[in-house]
Formats: sequence, C-alpha cells, structure tokens
Amino acid sequence: MVGRPAIIPNGTNHDMSDQGPSHDQPARIGIITVSDRASRGEYDDRGGPAIRDYLERVVTSEWNADPVVIPDEQRVVEQTIRGLAGRGCCLILTTGGTGPARRDTTPEATEAVCTKLLPGFGEAMRTVSLQVVPTAILSRQTAGICDGALVVNLPGQPKAIAECLDAVFAAIPYCIDLIEGPFITTDPDHIAAFRPTR
Repeated sequence: MVGRPAIIPNGTNHDMSDQGPSHDQPARIGIITVSDRASRGEYDDRGGPAIRDYLERVVTSEWNADPVVIPDEQRVVEQTIRGLAGRGCCLILTTGGTGPARRDTTPEATEAVCTKLLPGFGEAMRTVSLQVVPTAILSRQTAGICDGALVVNLPGQPKAIAECLDAVFAAIPYCIDLIEGPFITTDPDHIAAFRPTR
C-alpha cells in the first residue's frame, strides 16, 4: 500500500503542498514518525509501521498512506503537518514526541498549526493508557484540525499506539465527515465507526 517513508533531515524545508484535498478519491492518511534517532537512521522506526498495520486491520474503505520520518524539531513537525494537509491528507497521525522531555514538541507543533483543537482525543487516550501504565499521565497527546485534516498525536510504542487508536478510532470517520473529507468505513469486528443517526 505504501513505499518506504520519506526521511526528512533536521532543518530541511520539505514542501509537500502539491495538491489539495479530494473527496472522490481514496482517503490519504499521513503518518509522521517524530524521532531524532530514526530520522538519522540510528533506530528502526517502529511507530510508523505500527500505525500502518493498525489501519490495514481496521479501515475497510480504500486509502493510501503517506509516511514520513522527521527529527524532534518543532518547526519541522509544523511544516510536515501543514505539507501533508496541503497534499490532501484527511487524517494525519503522529507518533512520538509527546512526553515532557526537552525535545518533545509534537503537541506544541500540533497546536501551532491547528485552527481547532479537539482535547477529547488526548483525554480518552490518556484514560485508557492509565489503566495500563502509571506513566501515561506524562503524555501530552492532543488533536486538532489543520487545513481540512484531522491531526492526532499518538505515543511511540507500538502496543500503546494500538491501545490509543482503539480508544478513539470509532469517532474518527465521523470527524472526517464533518470536515468534508472522504467517507471512511471500518471493520466492525475491530472498530465500529460511530455516525449519529439523523
């Protein structure tokens, strides 16, 4: 479904704004791994592939992934989110950079580029994660809307990624409906997408 992720070096101006959103084509989903070591090739990216594997299990409508690996630089994270939204991604999932460490700036970058914040995503994910590990309270994950794309911050560990997506994914297809994105369907045996009846 996807090739190898693009690796964006520190400080690179990576302009990905070559097309706008499309509602009659497969959903385009951006996957951003935020990691200094992975972006330098010193560490295998595990978060991005874990997100892709989850989507392949859960999403039944047609979709394409746009994976990117970038360093923990707030400016680069902001540019990458904007670029993927500009390319027509309706959903952008980030992994990594959500803790309290000095280099963890993914939530700040997300808040900087989003015109509407959706704090309920972070609240739901932390609630689920706290049932597994007490350090989940240190996570600063958030979500919001950037140029017609829903942006959701996820943790870096594959197991935690699946737990967090399980907690919020039922609401994601309807959120994308509301921002006029493509119609996304899911496998109800995994996650049943919730859409209010009219």
